[in-house]
Amino acid sequence: MLEKVVIANRGEIALRILRACKELGIRTVAVYSKADRDLMHVRLADEAVCIGPAPSSESYLNIPAIISAAEVTDADGIHPGYGFLAENADFAESVERSGFTFIGPKADTIRLMGNKVAAIDAMKEAGVPTVPGSNGPIGDDSDAALAMAREIGYPVIIKAAAGGGGRGMRVVEEEKLLLNAITLTRSEAKNAFGDPTVYMEKFLQKPRHVEVQVLADGAGHAIHLGDRDCSLQRRHQKVVEEAPAPHIPQHLKEEVAQRCVDACKTINYRGAGTFEFLYEDERFYFIEMNTRVQVEHPVTEMITGVDIVKEQLRIAGGEGLQLQQDDIQFQGHAIEVRVNAEDPVRFTPCPGKISYFHAPGGNGVRVDSHVYSGYTVPPFYDSLIGKLITWGENRDIAFARMRNALDEIVVEGIKTNVDLHREKIFKDKAFIEGGVDIHHLEKKLGSN
Repeated sequence: MLEKVVIANRGEIALRILRACKELGIRTVAVYSKADRDLMHVRLADEAVCIGPAPSSESYLNIPAIISAAEVTDADGIHPGYGFLAENADFAESVERSGFTFIGPKADTIRLMGNKVAAIDAMKEAGVPTVPGSNGPIGDDSDAALAMAREIGYPVIIKAAAGGGGRGMRVVEEEKLLLNAITLTRSEAKNAFGDPTVYMEKFLQKPRHVEVQVLADGAGHAIHLGDRDCSLQRRHQKVVEEAPAPHIPQHLKEEVAQRCVDACKTINYRGAGTFEFLYEDERFYFIEMNTRVQVEHPVTEMITGVDIVKEQLRIAGGEGLQLQQDDIQFQGHAIEVRVNAEDPVRFTPCPGKISYFHAPGGNGVRVDSHVYSGYTVPPFYDSLIGKLITWGENRDIAFARMRNALDEIVVEGIKTNVDLHREKIFKDKAFIEGGVDIHHLEKKLGSN
């Protein structure tokens, strides 16, 4: 088992990792920017190292500074959390080359799954269902591109192979717009990701976003922890997540989950990962794999009882994956809302000092948050300040407990999106019934 781990992240996920380490008896090193010296995990860590000024490019994205922090503290592992460098293959490679354990997949695996074209090819080979598309990069032959789109059928979507987070994609409704869309997306991809490669897929009209959580040890053993529904999104960013995904036939879920497990074995996957799918008309279509722990991992933990972060640490520490698929028992339903420091109407970030914070409680309620009364939310990073997660014996109870939690939570001094959840999302009949598509929330919010 690892003895000392550098937590190369901030906020709620850094605190989440610290707690898992402490449960396993692993000492912790917090790295932080000058703007983050008052973070809760910095106060609780065994050691703390400042790695640079506030801008993330000079701190949390500064690979030499993070590795230096591991060197000066005699750490033996580095956990990247999510975001920042979590899916940066060069970082994973640098960590391992410097003699430390990267708590995540191998660099080659991150590269493979980080390139959408290569990832789709790998999934097809492993038997995972994919979206009908170009089956590779779009070439320079305009006639071939036009013919391909006709065969797939409009609308189609042009995507950057190196893209992610909703960037580098363009929907094309009719043929006369196709070639210009390809040119524009290539240019954007080159500027944003340094790679102009684009590919084409069928654009699904009303899909849901459903994902499968996996754990694997890189030595031929893998299991799945069920599925999640993350369809409630705004501008391709998830707002609410739940597990399991409602109103999908169980046999379809089991089939796609097994395909994901088989794919992990095929690519020798190591650690925690998530296969993301679009789901429409009782069919799953693979879109990407996230080679890290997800923001929404708590809902899976709540219905399985498996601590995903502790499993990451155990696997990285050489213990392997001790869990068997038959060990996983799914119980009840869980739902998570993201609490952001933002205007609930305009969605603009609202950093500032939290004058008072009160966390909700009660049966089946979990709060993952790094904030406290007197904490100042800095303007330099993501606006996520916490997550509310509730569990119930069924979906109705989980929802009732979430409404209670939203009524109880108090965040004073800054604006948050709690009112959006309380007054709009959890009063929305379609969402309450379950099975809304990825466009539902934006349509409900109108032009906001």
